[in-house]
Amino acid sequence: MRMRDKVALVTGAGSGIGRATALRLAAEGARVACADVTAAAAAETVRAIEAAGGEALALTVDVTDERACAGMVERTLARWGRLTTLVNSAGVRPAARDAAPPPAEWQRVLDVNLSGTYLASRAAHAALAASGSGAITNLASIFGLVAGSISPSYAASKGGVVNLTRQMALNWAPAVRVNCVCPGVIETPMTAELRQDPAWREVILAKHPLGRFGRPEEVAAAILYLSSDEAAFVTGVALPVDGGYTAA
Repeated sequence: MRMRDKVALVTGAGSGIGRATALRLAAEGARVACADVTAAAAAETVRAIEAAGGEALALTVDVTDERACAGMVERTLARWGRLTTLVNSAGVRPAARDAAPPPAEWQRVLDVNLSGTYLASRAAHAALAASGSGAITNLASIFGLVAGSISPSYAASKGGVVNLTRQMALNWAPAVRVNCVCPGVIETPMTAELRQDPAWREVILAKHPLGRFGRPEEVAAAILYLSSDEAAFVTGVALPVDGGYTAA
């Protein structure tokens, strides 16, 4: 098992990529703290892990709240005594693909996607460093690498995550490795409305050379690698998992 003896904390674990990641890490032997802003969603992920024979903890957390981030780390340490792995998967997309989003919407997206990634990482840093094999994997996006048919607030937040990843990788080496994945369009609840828009769907699908959208489990597989000791010499990487979208 690739995550045997690891203790992982996954934000946004209640659905989509976060849930798929929590399930995969648990299947590979990790004990997993499943944090989500929606208590019922976190609990559902925990039930799925436990039903498969794993060990998990449900946490209700708003990652924009500094105290809440500190609390989720404290509760994880209280349960298992250590923390080796953090996956920052909590995120939101704008309510609309607005070329000039209202300031409040701009701030909401940056608060969750970018500041939430920083606050969770900051809260977990000391425990990760103390573990001797600390690893953080952040969720960015193809729209953090290239521009496209998405709101400026989302692109700015994910571009920020990419460069925050690189900076933390430099600042926190060698004690903690920090990487990010940059998914293309993945079949999750967050993208459902966009994928159901016929005009948008056909345009964006054509930009994925593999001819389909991705699955959460495919992103989780990349996160598993970056979180595991197999990636012990990998830090500061922004890894596209995008069906070839950014290769064009």
